[in-house]
Amino acid sequence: QVQLVESGGGLVQPGGSLRLSCAASGSIVSINTMGWYRQAPGKGRELVATITRGGGTNYGDSVKGRFTISRDNAKNTVSLEMNSLKPEDTAVYYCNGNILPTTPYRYREVWGQGTLVTVSS
Repeated sequence: QVQLVESGGGLVQPGGSLRLSCAASGSIVSINTMGWYRQAPGKGRELVATITRGGGTNYGDSVKGRFTISRDNAKNTVSLEMNSLKPEDTAVYYCNGNILPTTPYRYREVWGQGTLVTVSS
């Protein structure tokens, strides 16, 4: 069974930095776009950043210039470097991947369980 597992969340002070990581496991043939989304209390899920297999990136307006997404195709991992964190970045961060498993042999969206990031003094 294919799954994504996030790590790296926690409490950080405003202006601080944090790095999230996500690893895909299971019988995987290939992974297309991977990304991070977040959901703050009482709000809907929003795009943080995505990265294609070839390294093309896309960022949500609220994190541009502060967050950096990267991936390791050989290890099936994606990371999110978060700098200059603000209280409004507080949310549960979810890893996402468009994954082709060995069976059934078709791409499907897979979500991680989420990791909580709290920005507070």
